[in-house]
Amino acid sequence: MSLVAYGTAASTDAPELANNGFWPDLDPDDFREQHRLDTTVTQPRLVTALSIAMASVNRQLADFQTEQVAAQRGTADLIPIEPWQIPGHHALLYVRAVFAEAHAQLLERYRDHSATDVGDERGEAKVDAAEDYRRDARWAVAEIVGRNHTTVELI
Repeated sequence: MSLVAYGTAASTDAPELANNGFWPDLDPDDFREQHRLDTTVTQPRLVTALSIAMASVNRQLADFQTEQVAAQRGTADLIPIEPWQIPGHHALLYVRAVFAEAHAQLLERYRDHSATDVGDERGEAKVDAAEDYRRDARWAVAEIVGRNHTTVELI
């Protein structure tokens, strides 16, 4: 006898999502693996979340991209890096921003449907996690454009 658990398969071999030519294309399977998302998140929903996140981050970086293209840098890999940065620095941060934004969207839509107190607590934890992912996305965008990121908390 064998058990097949629904929603636990890891690889789906989804095609890459084409980007605008400046920023790197995105691989939904990399997103699924890096963020440990099983197949309870369906492939169409995952691709939609990534596509919307990619559009959002591209919009936030539109002025930065225009400046780089005007400086004869046609892709993110051609942006000069500081001595402390690693090769691919900007592309890496871009992928982090998109993946974090997409994960935040998915967490908000996959809240636990249980009517119990435990279900409510899990749902609140997912909202908190979504906020953390959104913060990660904002910080990655800030790093790309060279803006400081500051968190202020009232005591």
